[in-house]
Amino acid sequence: MLGSGKKHKTTSGKVDTIIGQQTRIEGDVHFTGGLHVDGHIKGGIVAEAGSDSVLTVSEHGSIEGDVRVPTVILNGTVTGDVRSGDRIELSTKAEVNGDVYYNLIEMAMGAAVNGSLVHEVDKPSAVVSFERENVENSQD
Repeated sequence: MLGSGKKHKTTSGKVDTIIGQQTRIEGDVHFTGGLHVDGHIKGGIVAEAGSDSVLTVSEHGSIEGDVRVPTVILNGTVTGDVRSGDRIELSTKAEVNGDVYYNLIEMAMGAAVNGSLVHEVDKPSAVVSFERENVENSQD
């Protein structure tokens, strides 16, 4: 029974925000905590620097833009680069059309990455730290 009924080892089992299957968002999404995507996002997804945020994309979800989140659990489609400072799980229906930068990766049979896999061991905080600087500079 490999792959069926598997519990994800998420940093936080709590989902703070759900983007429903009938929802389409255009623009970047900045968040902390847990974000679950069943719909479509056309824009980047960025977690707050230093957070232990988790992004989950279901088999119905899709993202057109870069993803910068500590923990990513993907079973849908991302068209853009994915940067995960902690870990990324690519489930059976996951598809990434871009490069994947990771510390730890778990990839199920059937998952696809159409790009490079880049192992970045000692850079977990560097993954999203640039965002804090951009936000602070834009408030001046």
